Amino acid sequence: MSPPEQALITLAAELRADRSVISPHVREPTEPPALGLLVAAGPRAASDPADYARVVESVREGYLLHYGTPRIIATSDRDLALLAGDYLYASGLSLLASIGDAEAITELADLISLCAQAQAGDADAVPALWLAAAVAIAAGSAPKHAEAKAALRRGDAAGGDLWAWASSSAAQSGLGEQLGAAAEAVGFAR
Repeated sequence: MSPPEQALITLAAELRADRSVISPHVREPTEPPALGLLVAAGPRAASDPADYARVVESVREGYLLHYGTPRIIATSDRDLALLAGDYLYASGLSLLASIGDAEAITELADLISLCAQAQAGDADAVPALWLAAAVAIAAGSAPKHAEAKAALRRGDAAGGDLWAWASSSAAQSGLGEQLGAAAEAVGFAR
């Protein structure tokens, strides 16, 4: 098993080995798996930090294929990008289901749906959503986190509330350094 630091490299190798329509478009990652490392460092991921890192990075790559610039799949075919994104969402959630972490599955499902909603409205909230979800998977959720997600569902601006909760929770869990690196990686301006 490869360490959490290799999450994107491992994911790229798995996608190449699939020999699917996506395989020819896989490239080597050039950046660290910052969100995966944040999750892997948390107490909730202690049983399998490498798999938790792969889960989060798979879902992140799926999101980037839908809305941003992917890190390990290079294609100009928009339909293929959407297909690959859906595949990576499902792949990440499937791996998480095999770990048996229903709380993290719920968190990632919320993240995927809230990101889609934010893309249609308040896209500025997306980086804070990712950071808060990663902290919740790493260290556990809390009522303030759930309240901030509910506010986003209602269409209220809650990015600041998500960040405040994530920052506080990460500090309490000893994840402040990892949160800082992840914030930089997702382009979150504090």
